Amino acid sequence: MQISAVRNALADAARAVVLPAGIGKLTSTGYVPDSVVVPCFFVAEVDINFDKTMGRGTDELMFTCRVLAGRADDRSSQRVLDALLSGAGVASLKQALETARGAPGELALGGAADDLHLERVQGYRWYEHQGSSYVGAELAVKVIGDGST
Repeated sequence: MQISAVRNALADAARAVVLPAGIGKLTSTGYVPDSVVVPCFFVAEVDINFDKTMGRGTDELMFTCRVLAGRADDRSSQRVLDALLSGAGVASLKQALETARGAPGELALGGAADDLHLERVQGYRWYEHQGSSYVGAELAVKVIGDGST
């Protein structure tokens, strides 16, 4: 797996969410941005576990993604964040990311990986990014794929 291709594919998948009227579109990047336009999803840290199967068969990537919902009004920002973190619905990041798994027998993330799973949400709190505070959360996404490519 090529890490940059997986990062970009995760960001592309997140863009499929549809936020409530008046919120605007989700900004989504495969990298940590210098500044954010909220609501914003980005792929941050990655932990790599090589050789999950023998002979460079499968690697496992554990991505920490962040979603920052807003900062102007904590209540309205938390409502947006709650919609993004819901397990289902048009605004659900879980639903959008796991749709990118593809149909049975297809590769995930447009061919960038074998499979993925949004395992958990953690750290629902205020985050500082470039000197501003935003309500947000982290998403732990496991991606598996061919270790030899």
